[in-house]
Amino acid sequence: MDRAFRLALTGTPGVGKTTIASLLADVGYHVVKTEEIAERFGCIDDVDLHDGARPIDIDRLNDKIHSEWKNDPIKSTVIDGHLSHLLPVDWVVILRCSPSVLRKRLTGRSYAEEKIEGNIDWEILGSAWPEIDDADSAIEFDTSADGVETVFQGIMDWLADDFKPRRPHRPIDWIERGEV
Repeated sequence: MDRAFRLALTGTPGVGKTTIASLLADVGYHVVKTEEIAERFGCIDDVDLHDGARPIDIDRLNDKIHSEWKNDPIKSTVIDGHLSHLLPVDWVVILRCSPSVLRKRLTGRSYAEEKIEGNIDWEILGSAWPEIDDADSAIEFDTSADGVETVFQGIMDWLADDFKPRRPHRPIDWIERGEV
């Protein structure tokens, strides 16, 4: 790819987005968290005492970044966050994780059971897939089956092959795989 681009690195909390983002930063990509963008544009609330998250007004954020993001970025940028696919990006990488492995990871973060269940439900329902426009190019990687280096190399190969395929042949379906 000859021009700089914006790549959403998305998926359920706990799938490994930040780990992969740090590897992409190590090879020269500019990495920014969705929360940092929301903070910059004043579109993030204070911490919700119920779940410990800082809600982002994604519609307002999209309105505010629209004119700034009309042009390509100066440097290819990875946007790390489970809402990054809802921003005006060029490409989307969805990291997935089997519900049983995800439960262990989220429990290790000391999340409340309600938050763990909500995140597992989102993963079972397809994670970011239902929220991505059919015209957008996206790919997914299973972080529960593949190690960090394998996922990282898969992303690098996808980038090097001009983002092909544009969509996976069969997106991961945890119910079909008997993981639920």
